[in-house]
Amino acid sequence: MGMLRMAAVSAPFGRDLAEGFARITALVAQARADGVGLLVLPEAALGGYLTDLEGEAELPPALDPDGREIATLAALAGDMVVCAGYCEQAPDGVYNSAVCVTGDGVLGRHRKVHQPLREDASYAAGDRFEAFDTPVGRIAMQICFDKAFPEAARAQALDGARVVCSLSAWPVSRTNRHPDPAQDRWTRRMDLFDRARALENQVVWVASNQYGTFGDLRFAASAKVVDPGGEILASTGQCEGLATAALDVEAAVDAARAGMDFLRDRRPDTYAAPDGEPCEAA
Repeated sequence: MGMLRMAAVSAPFGRDLAEGFARITALVAQARADGVGLLVLPEAALGGYLTDLEGEAELPPALDPDGREIATLAALAGDMVVCAGYCEQAPDGVYNSAVCVTGDGVLGRHRKVHQPLREDASYAAGDRFEAFDTPVGRIAMQICFDKAFPEAARAQALDGARVVCSLSAWPVSRTNRHPDPAQDRWTRRMDLFDRARALENQVVWVASNQYGTFGDLRFAASAKVVDPGGEILASTGQCEGLATAALDVEAAVDAARAGMDFLRDRRPDTYAAPDGEPCEAA
């Protein structure tokens, strides 16, 4: 595939879909001018996230996964691969979802599996982690809290993903919040998860995040691109903007696995829980 320029977004998105699409249009134009082939927008980029995680927050607008908003996103993407989060209206419930598109249509979908605090009062939970093929290679998507569970990224790496796109609305701490968001414990934890998931699976990790405040949440920003060795290639820090990096993904992943190949050297026969049941991602 050669060099791929990737960009992770740190930006605010609220309930106003027209305003959100105007922001996405500007971000796509900026990324295209910079030669980006893969652009990762945050969780809930279409319609905003929940205003709180106490269980009584009003839902974002629930969108048809095959409706005009997703078609608009695909048209904006054109020849770029774009991932974005939204609230999905499905026959069996409402999901916190992500979609990956180009101008040709939908390439992949993901429904958030792991739900923090009382997010389960607002959304149904997804039930799988998969990779899919795109013009920029085989990739996978996760949403926010999914990154805290190593089995999720491992399942996607075993399914052939060489890039994992992690779309977040990851906040700083609700209690004992540090006055400097960069030093807040939940910002540090997010950064550790991003680096660890890349390193332990020897994949490229492209992590977007919401920016600013929404309801009683203040987001940690810190969008980034991480290489297969767990090194951060680009980061927005606590600023709004694009974290952009170029990498030959196939060559970088192959080089990382040339000696110490963590997927090859697994011992799934030894990974059993105390009750004797095999671990899910073994």
